[in-house]
Amino acid sequence: MSEKTTPETVTMTEPPARGTTIVEVQDIGKRYGNIIALSDVSTSVKAGEVTCVLGDNGAGKSTFIKILAGAHQHTDGTLLVDGEPTTFANPRQALDVGIATVYQDLAVVPLMPVWRNFFLGSEVRKGVGPFKSLDMDFMKKTTKSELAAMGIDLRDVEQPIGTLSGGERQCVAIARAVYFGARVLILDEPTAALGVKQSGVVLKYIAKARERGLGVVFITHNPHHAYPVGDRFMLLRRGKSMGDYPKSEITLDELTSMMAGGAELESLAHELAQTMGEDVVQEMGAD
Repeated sequence: MSEKTTPETVTMTEPPARGTTIVEVQDIGKRYGNIIALSDVSTSVKAGEVTCVLGDNGAGKSTFIKILAGAHQHTDGTLLVDGEPTTFANPRQALDVGIATVYQDLAVVPLMPVWRNFFLGSEVRKGVGPFKSLDMDFMKKTTKSELAAMGIDLRDVEQPIGTLSGGERQCVAIARAVYFGARVLILDEPTAALGVKQSGVVLKYIAKARERGLGVVFITHNPHHAYPVGDRFMLLRRGKSMGDYPKSEITLDELTSMMAGGAELESLAHELAQTMGEDVVQEMGAD
């Protein structure tokens, strides 16, 4: 008798109750010999909330998410998962506890259909022994239904994923992570290479993932993308935390000023005024 894979045989995990702390870092740090890449960083990721990690290039965002994703091991501080001190030896261990990372390059195969990319590396098969074959019907139907559950109305899951827009590909990757049991979803600069409209599409699906009870870590250098969907904001500069704030304690203007380095900008404006003249600097600001 042949055995057919059903939705129940695919491993999926229910997210914890909304507001439950899933991941917490306490004074986390990473050293490479004498080089300090990250130090004294603390924040938390809760079910049904979006934690935004903001910083410019070189601020330490990549090092931070690689620690959470299991690609790097921290050398200082404590990483807690479900309240237990943890060190991941590799990304597989992070995935096993429900921490999934969607990197900026997405690692998709452009010429393959959407459904093949959705199940890439986790293909579902039916039958027994040497008679096993891909359960294409199940994978196509599941891809369609999971995308619909995230609010993604895809015309045809048979179309090559390379024909989708950048925002749509990001959304497929988010839906895939949700389906395969992610409790924490780390998004590495998902809007960095997108225009205004496509960035809005991705932000909508980040909010959708939060509604489904996931803890989301949104890595970005753009406070105007972070603030509408964020519940908590942790700012990095040169490998150190500038603060970790719930939304109720920081405004968009304050967030933008801290990101831009308000004091540094004032100093720069003063220097420019001395060398170029006050009127020229004021005209530049008006533009």
